Amino acid sequence: MSVIRAKSLVKRFGELTAVNSIDFAVEHSECFGFLGSNGAGKTSTMRMISCVSPATSGELFVDDLDVMTSGRRIKAALGVVPQEDNLDEDLTVLGNLLVHARYFELPKHEREERSKEALEFMGLASRAGSAIDTLSGGMKRRLLIARALLNRPRVLILDEPTTGLDPHARHLVWQRLIQLKAQGTTMVLSTHYMDEAAYLCDRIAIMGEGVILTMGTPAELVKEHMGDEVLELRLAPWDKEKAMAHLEGKVDSIADAGDALILSGLNGWSLDPELGLDPQHTSVVQRPPNLEDLFLRLTGKGLEDE
Repeated sequence: MSVIRAKSLVKRFGELTAVNSIDFAVEHSECFGFLGSNGAGKTSTMRMISCVSPATSGELFVDDLDVMTSGRRIKAALGVVPQEDNLDEDLTVLGNLLVHARYFELPKHEREERSKEALEFMGLASRAGSAIDTLSGGMKRRLLIARALLNRPRVLILDEPTTGLDPHARHLVWQRLIQLKAQGTTMVLSTHYMDEAAYLCDRIAIMGEGVILTMGTPAELVKEHMGDEVLELRLAPWDKEKAMAHLEGKVDSIADAGDALILSGLNGWSLDPELGLDPQHTSVVQRPPNLEDLFLRLTGKGLEDE
């Protein structure tokens, strides 16, 4: 039985349909990722899973509980890592966890034990008595994850868990999340970082305009939609329109990455020297495709585009 399953799930805000009849399932101990530009519907989907926002229609079960009727029980079984930093700066690092643990009606000794255990796991034991404003951005993100582990959740909801972190801090968070998954924790992740999705997620759902455009493992989806190689054509802005007109029908797909055109399904095509592109501003690189190429092809824009 899937840990999370949705069927014909819909979320409307007045006349706006944010999530339009989607189906998906999340299996035990996997990391499932939602990718999408702003307005794609991923945040609305995650808020419904977290029982923060009610579904308009359809079915959604978390740990075999119906979100329509068992919201309180589901919330008690989830760990949620929000995108925003909502730590209490009037409390110490340990104090934040102790106060949060009270929501789960744990005995005092167990609150202390779990809080210290969570700090140790996230590498923050030495900062237990520190003020929140003395922590780095990476430490605050790790503290938010530690806080989400206090009730020992079966499902961890991660909304942009490493936004704004430098590469070293991001990798520290990734290491702990990989450990949690190995211990049996199911994770649902939204992220703006393609490398993060490729590294952490067993499967992903790419969303656009409220629907799931494709779903599967990152490697399988890249292979299916992009093939074995793409051609990255960088050229002067004044040459782009001419190049796109010339390429039409000669390749399977053309994705506009802003400073480059990403071409897939080359079918033996090569750059025509008679096209007259500005040689000083033109370069061609043939390379393996990646998740960002796939996202660009399916949605027509980058993940961070408004």
